[in-house]
Amino acid sequence: MTQDELKHLVGRAAANYVLSNVAQGAVVGVGTGSTVNFFIDELAAMKDRFRGAISSSIASTERLKKHGISVLELDEIETLPVYVDGADEIDHSGHMIKGGGGALTREKIVAMVAQTFVCIVDESKRVDRLGKFPLPVEVIPMARAALMRRLAALGGEPVVRLAKDQSVFVTDNGNTIIDVHGLRIDDPEALEAEINGWPGIVTVGLFAQRGANICLLGSAKGVERIDY
Repeated sequence: MTQDELKHLVGRAAANYVLSNVAQGAVVGVGTGSTVNFFIDELAAMKDRFRGAISSSIASTERLKKHGISVLELDEIETLPVYVDGADEIDHSGHMIKGGGGALTREKIVAMVAQTFVCIVDESKRVDRLGKFPLPVEVIPMARAALMRRLAALGGEPVVRLAKDQSVFVTDNGNTIIDVHGLRIDDPEALEAEINGWPGIVTVGLFAQRGANICLLGSAKGVERIDY
């Protein structure tokens, strides 16, 4: 199966999970990225069953609205029964690296209020130890150079993310992303807490303190459900 076929497979599995486990009239949390796009497309077929969605990015909001799915503001709700999102890496404890699409801060905010985080990935994203994928860190622009020095001191190689036109990539929040290559991440929760404590950090793309509850893992054999 191609990677797109695997993404479609887990997107459909996530929609079936929501259909079976989320009450009618509920609001669904929706992440960002190419795998989530398949989930959104599948969710459209059952949109009348739900009140609407909370979106983690402008791109997902536009796709949801294109399908006629209502997008609510997070301030309008207290909790979400489920949040469905992808990951760039996920380990055997449900810790993840996220932010390859640049939406890590909003993704982390939505995940914070969700009762269940369902991560949808193909088998290439499952790893024994996080860190092969560059760690995204969203930063306030004025702090970029100082934070790059601090990230380098951890043993990684920090690189400012560029857009397709080679300009500096700007997040939906108006900030910069530093991608840290080559980090050895032995304790994801401790590293997340350390980096998030630095002035100028908006958030780090480690989702360890609030990791996944369920992973729907796509492979040529089908979709495997992993509970953490």
